[in-house]
Amino acid sequence: MTTHAPAPAPAPTERYLLSADMIADPYGHLDALRDHAPVHWSPLHHAWLVTGYDQVMRCLRDPAVSADRVRPLMDAVPQGAREDAERAFGILSRWMVFNDPPRHRRLRQVFQEAFSARAVARYRAFTEKATRAVLARKATPGRTGDLLADVAKPLPALVFARWLGIPPTDGPSFWYWNTRVADLVLGTAQEESEYRASLQALVSLDDYLGALVARRRAEPGDDLISQVLREGRVGDSVTEEEFVGMLTQMAFAGGETTSNLIANTVLALHTRPDQLAAVRAEPELAQGAVEETLRLDGPSKMSIRTAARDLDLDGRTLRAGDRIFLVTAAANRDPARFPDPGRFDVRRSGATHLGFGFGAHFCIGAALARLVAVAAVRTLVCDHPGLTLADPGRPAWQPSLLNRGLTALPVHY
Repeated sequence: MTTHAPAPAPAPTERYLLSADMIADPYGHLDALRDHAPVHWSPLHHAWLVTGYDQVMRCLRDPAVSADRVRPLMDAVPQGAREDAERAFGILSRWMVFNDPPRHRRLRQVFQEAFSARAVARYRAFTEKATRAVLARKATPGRTGDLLADVAKPLPALVFARWLGIPPTDGPSFWYWNTRVADLVLGTAQEESEYRASLQALVSLDDYLGALVARRRAEPGDDLISQVLREGRVGDSVTEEEFVGMLTQMAFAGGETTSNLIANTVLALHTRPDQLAAVRAEPELAQGAVEETLRLDGPSKMSIRTAARDLDLDGRTLRAGDRIFLVTAAANRDPARFPDPGRFDVRRSGATHLGFGFGAHFCIGAALARLVAVAAVRTLVCDHPGLTLADPGRPAWQPSLLNRGLTALPVHY
């Protein structure tokens, strides 16, 4: 009896990843891309789309794949806003996420101890207290509100401001600058005026944090900046300018990612009654719910890299200078790695998801983001059994190539 190998999956039609339907639900198309060719050249995006788990892992390990993308970000700035850009992009060039080894390793080591699980655990009691306080103000039974605005955004802001040592009176300006910086880094700024506002916000954030570092040198506190200064590496292994630049990255990254993780997890549970019931019955499964959200519908869809030199990947030749989209949203649903990958299972174990990256560029703030997200989800699910989605239809998502975040999450508390 003659057997034949299965026919390869047909090539999917090219789709623009920022079109409305792809923002609403990119997963069917990304799955089709991965099943057809896990390394695929997209003429529409002028980039390689890497969608297979093993292929993304190879790129995250390969020094030929560079994380430096400050130049492409700068190239996107309209000509009229360029005179404002020089200092702002100098700040971005000091962000760990845009640097390769060995500089990346040198910058990261300054924060390694402050971000350890042991150091982050010190904030557990404060996080749980802040969670209860935010919910007491906003999640009044019988009230209708926006869980994103009521809980998912202010809670990480409270915790991250406390962790960085931001005085409460400075909070409004600090978080306004962060929002504008996100517009620049995540590509949601479109008009020249929006780029100008984002570039100025990054400079203002850098100035503010520079002054705060000087204040903490004179008056140390119980916060991240004071801890790193006590360790003596600022002025030794990194310059003060590099340290302040990295603080702007910490300020930007923490709130945005964690807010989206909380909202996405609540949405995932409240559209899957069996999983919601499981977490209510066993509150410790809130951790599993957060991990499954990171895998299946997490706050990051992809990261952008550049080929530093020619390399072969899965039989395709990537040329030096080629842009590479590492589509973790597809890799985390790869059936070769995850059994029944489309199923949300709070008890899932086995393969490690790539929701926080991997290797040298694994998210340094992952432990703190998990701490805040799990506290919020566990409290919302277990202490607020009346919480329901006010509009269980199709949710609205932010138009971002990189991030997966809701514009709102209307609920009945």
